Amino acid sequence: MHRPSDLVPVRYLSLGGLGPEDVVADPQGRVLTGLADGRILRVDGLDDPACARVEELAVIGGRPLGLELLPDSDLLVCDADGALLRVDTRTGRTRVLVEWAAGERLRFCSNVVALPDGTVFFTVSSQVHPLHDWIGDLVEHTGTGRLLRLAPGEEEPEVLLEGLQFANGLALSADGGALVVAETGARRLTRYRLTGPGAGRADTLVEDLPGFPDNLWRGAPDGPIWVALAGPRVPPLDLLHRASPGVRRRAARLALRAPFRPTGSVGVLAVDDEGRTVHHLTRRRSGFRMVTSVCEARGRLVLGSLWERGIAVCEAPAAK
Repeated sequence: MHRPSDLVPVRYLSLGGLGPEDVVADPQGRVLTGLADGRILRVDGLDDPACARVEELAVIGGRPLGLELLPDSDLLVCDADGALLRVDTRTGRTRVLVEWAAGERLRFCSNVVALPDGTVFFTVSSQVHPLHDWIGDLVEHTGTGRLLRLAPGEEEPEVLLEGLQFANGLALSADGGALVVAETGARRLTRYRLTGPGAGRADTLVEDLPGFPDNLWRGAPDGPIWVALAGPRVPPLDLLHRASPGVRRRAARLALRAPFRPTGSVGVLAVDDEGRTVHHLTRRRSGFRMVTSVCEARGRLVLGSLWERGIAVCEAPAAK
């Protein structure tokens, strides 16, 4: 694994609400995020915290997770409470795109990407545990995550992959020929090929990551894929995952009753389309915890978190 460098904080910006779980940047360098109370926000002026402006774009009825900004400035929003939404960022109008998949109510919709032709891909993290029980799925290792595709003009999505370990972040390869899926529970990145001889098949792009991958983000096609590491590796959990399903279920019930507090060790990775690590940035004893997303905006790295009440701005590493 690539030798880590320091993740250097620059400033913290409070958003007045809990859990900006995903952060994405628009072409103007503004950052969009969603809070636990359903608000979709756009943050401008990150270069100068005294001049930073936080604008409310919309309020959805659920809990926003993964976001994808479309060319017409609409925003795709994964609602953890059971829907994939499209939000008009100019008017705040929200439209439901998907509520059902494979004959079941959609649950725990996690992240989303869109192709230029209007095809939408999105992940479902678990068919067993909802968002507020996310730690139960990581412990139980249910393997019920999915990757789905919604074709233009269709109302019900197609299931492309099943059996994923807490399917989470999504990113498109530079040439558009593959998707990269973060499997949080397996600490790996999985590649699903869209075109070419291997179309419709999946393989492992990166395995044995140093932490639990969450949201993915890619800016320019020639840039790397940024990977937020929501927490460091937990060796006892690796051992538990080899136990029987019954043992894992009992351990999950115990984990759900125990108080959770994220570690102060945080990190982000950047990888290329061959799975090689371009950057690995870490910080121990960080005051900003549980990094669930990362994007680049105006020459800085911006971090989101399911745990915090704001976003963190950090120095970006030199390009390689």
